[in-house]
Amino acid sequence: MLHFQHSSLINAPPEVVWKFHERPDILQLLTPPWQPVRVVRREGGLEVGAITEFKLFLGPVPLTWLARHTQCEKYRLFTDTQISGPFEYWIHHHRFESENGQTRLTDDITYLMPGGETIEFVSGWLVQAQLEAMFRYRHFVTKRECE
Repeated sequence: MLHFQHSSLINAPPEVVWKFHERPDILQLLTPPWQPVRVVRREGGLEVGAITEFKLFLGPVPLTWLARHTQCEKYRLFTDTQISGPFEYWIHHHRFESENGQTRLTDDITYLMPGGETIEFVSGWLVQAQLEAMFRYRHFVTKRECE
């Protein structure tokens, strides 16, 4: 099982950062321009049961990624769990913690790549690097919009 975490301090209270994540266009805003991802549908907001479907493109090959929100504690946490998609397993916790009037925003992801340990050993570093770039961008946009 692989793990990724990215955290940053946003100079705004958790309620502001949370409400930013409730925007109907949030996925478009937080998707880096270099990523070949398209939001197909989004049913619901951050509440438990909300569904999001993405289309990813690995070169010319389209992949469908379907995720459901499985946990939600308003102003504190929501969790996305992959229902189907490119990973064997994927769970993404979004945490909003109050820290001296600011928000500690933490994205915490646990995942398994298809193909087992050999594939993880060979290409796990690439996925980690892509996640790092993506979440740096997402946190940059969040800071810009919330501060």
